[in-house]
Amino acid sequence: MQARIVTTLERLAATHTGNIVIVSHADVLKMAIAHYAGTHLDLFQRIDIAPASISIIDLDRYGPRLARLNDTAHYDYILEQRTDH
Repeated sequence: MQARIVTTLERLAATHTGNIVIVSHADVLKMAIAHYAGTHLDLFQRIDIAPASISIIDLDRYGPRLARLNDTAHYDYILEQRTDH
């Protein structure tokens, strides 16, 4: 499964310019992140991905860069919007 997601991400990065949004189950995202972070697949469950969290992998000519991992800062914004009424 890791090879499938990595191949797909690299194909998308090669054929599109700008940002690409990928929405998937946590295990699939963790496998992709593990690959680009250089973490062995046996250890991918050590990566935490919360529901609706944001992770960013920059795939550019200089190689992959994990720019953000499991960011949930927008949760606070959503909670503020609910309580501001």
